[in-house]
Amino acid sequence: MRRFPAYDPPEYVDWVPDPDLVAAYHQRLESDEDRAGLVAGLDHAFLLGLYRDLLRTRLHDVALKRWVRTGVLSKAWLGTGEEAVTVGSVAALEPGRDVVSPMIRNAGALHMMGMPLADMFRGYLATSDSPSRGRDFHIGDIGLGIIQPISHMGTSVTIVTGAALAFRYRSEARVALTWVGDGATRTGACHEGLSVAAAQKVPAVFVLQNNQVALGTRIDQHSMGDPARWPEMYGIPAWSCDGNNVLDVWACTSLAVRRCLRGEGPAAVVAETFRMGGHATHDEREAREIFPDELFREWGRRDPIGLFEVYLERRGVSHDRLEEVEAGVIAEIEAAVEEALSSRVRVPAPEGALYEGFSEGTVLVGLEERLR
Repeated sequence: MRRFPAYDPPEYVDWVPDPDLVAAYHQRLESDEDRAGLVAGLDHAFLLGLYRDLLRTRLHDVALKRWVRTGVLSKAWLGTGEEAVTVGSVAALEPGRDVVSPMIRNAGALHMMGMPLADMFRGYLATSDSPSRGRDFHIGDIGLGIIQPISHMGTSVTIVTGAALAFRYRSEARVALTWVGDGATRTGACHEGLSVAAAQKVPAVFVLQNNQVALGTRIDQHSMGDPARWPEMYGIPAWSCDGNNVLDVWACTSLAVRRCLRGEGPAAVVAETFRMGGHATHDEREAREIFPDELFREWGRRDPIGLFEVYLERRGVSHDRLEEVEAGVIAEIEAAVEEALSSRVRVPAPEGALYEGFSEGTVLVGLEERLR
């Protein structure tokens, strides 16, 4: 893919594939019989769809960072380097049937579930025509199965458990999925939600997105033990995957979803990845002080998009086809950016903060209808 020296992490700018990592990428997919069988059955159309969604997710963040550098925004929360965790897990779901509750670093889930890219940008601009009507940049659309992100980390676990419990009560073949950061696993809401999910055997998938840091605290400073064993204390089976290998994430999540649809209760996916930047764009320098440079270089070599491009070419997808897909995504992003910027004149009316136009209970009723 095209690299952007002004916006990409420096480790991505002159990225070249590491032969050992390329070999490990393939070996990872072949090392487990169940995962290997799933991946072997994928056609080029599905693989290119994954590639398109990875690019949309990365370029969405590049556009936000450009807005920060040019003064449109004061800061943005990015998922650079973690795209495969989001794209791989959502690709295992069925939009229109399943429900997701993303963290803000899982913005790719929004467009994959059907939200227009322009609305994702409008969310940051807080315009009156944004999904939240300018009230919050944590945006969702329950009509599309997207429960908006929640600032309080770990809280989405309880929300998704409740949604999945509704599915179980109604005997519906549906799944609810959310992501949990390594730091959020230490919150009370996360613990309570997982305990109920396990006890009630709800069809929920919990993705532990271990990006090695909780805001500004390294995982070795806030946790002890092996994160891959975290679900065991709740009696929830888990699959561990390389969070920078989109197919490994997809295969593990697919197995987890199948368990849920068989009525066997919740499942977890533990994805190891790395945050290639700060908690947000305002503290990137501090983020570089948290970890040694070598760790950034190591994870920079594991760019999830670069490695997937090499994989696709080995599966017979031509370089020209990849460039064609990328050109289409770039055009989509640029069009969405311009459309969103044209909405900046739509400033929300002050009284709109009081949910003008919403009758009492509208939001809760909408959620209830979506979960039926």
